[in-house]
Amino acid sequence: MRKLSYIMVDGPDAFGSFEAFSDVLRHLKDLGYDGVELNLARPQGFETDTLARFTREIGLPVVSFMTGTHYFGEGLCLSSPDASIRRSAVERLQECTEIAARFGALLVVGQIQGFRTDEPDLGFALPRIRDALKQVADSAEKNQTTIALEPVNHLQCGFNNTLAEVMEMTDRIGSPRVKPMLDTIHINIEETSLTEPIFRLGKNIAHFHLCETNGDLPGSGHLDFPSVFEALDDVGYDGFVSAKVYRRPLSEAAEPTIRHLRTLLGG
Repeated sequence: MRKLSYIMVDGPDAFGSFEAFSDVLRHLKDLGYDGVELNLARPQGFETDTLARFTREIGLPVVSFMTGTHYFGEGLCLSSPDASIRRSAVERLQECTEIAARFGALLVVGQIQGFRTDEPDLGFALPRIRDALKQVADSAEKNQTTIALEPVNHLQCGFNNTLAEVMEMTDRIGSPRVKPMLDTIHINIEETSLTEPIFRLGKNIAHFHLCETNGDLPGSGHLDFPSVFEALDDVGYDGFVSAKVYRRPLSEAAEPTIRHLRTLLGG
């Protein structure tokens, strides 16, 4: 059975209290999700000891933590011309590797690289990103966790938009703890084939995000879900598939999403 997790775009503090947040986690478990994916922010919006206890009691593991809120909420940026901003971004991600390791979770890195408005010159930006991620990789190796470097489309990130670019970056970083991942909404925008990137990475896919082409409920756009699942099966990917819905709150999206996906998966 394919392991499905749900990406919670809103942080725990958006639900009013941690108790209310834990009720949401229980709801996801009751719906049949096998895991949850959360945004890390500072302040984090939750106390890690409490989160660890709740997820253990509920039986809903944290599959991965996302880090884009550090860019949008704190202004931290790996490509910034300001060395102090880059240093703070590295330190924050190093902290995140410790948190991710505690939960046995991946750390997803994408948008914290910044935009071309942060640094228009690739000749400056890419070496900065590489050098920063090398430092974070050292922490990931120490903490025995994995950084999933995500190819994010050019509308949402200024750098490493395609799988080819991410693979080149991970090769240059040279750490077994930094690996490429995939997201269907970005594949649909940046690549010429929906499934070729899956076959190109094969068993080296660190993580997988599943999102409809319009960012709404699965089935409301034109994503070929069966082809995606077939390709993942063909390459032997046995990790989590994290479902993401941008355009609706969890209360409207979680149930129809898993119902649609389980129907496609035959269970």
